[in-house]
Amino acid sequence: MAESILQHSQLRLILNNGTDPETDRVKTKTKSFNNVTEDATADQLYAVANALVSLQTLPLHDLQRVDTSDLIE
Repeated sequence: MAESILQHSQLRLILNNGTDPETDRVKTKTKSFNNVTEDATADQLYAVANALVSLQTLPLHDLQRVDTSDLIE
């Protein structure tokens, strides 16, 4: 049976950088924060993200936690 071993976790802020006038799609800018502890809860990450967003000049478009794992047998 295969196992998943968490290697690292990242908090990613996706910021709204305006709208493309030709396609009318939202342009985004990404800021990533590495070495997120694996036992950080969603509530804790959300609180940290809100603090970080308050320091940004662009508004928040999306917020992601990105986990990278190794799969082994």
